[in-house]
Amino acid sequence: MNLREIRKARGLTVPALAEKADMPKRTIEDIDRRGDCRISTAIKLADALDMTLDELCGRERNE
Repeated sequence: MNLREIRKARGLTVPALAEKADMPKRTIEDIDRRGDCRISTAIKLADALDMTLDELCGRERNE
């Protein structure tokens, strides 16, 4: 997951996304650095960014 790229493409700062996702900004900073997180956190982020978990995680569907 490249949260930093997604966040910046949407014009969101760390504090803005943290507020929108209702989580500490430290959590966003950690995910920006590490690139991974818990599923429950990813769900909150996907909802805040109005995208699916697959989109957030950069997965493409194989049909």
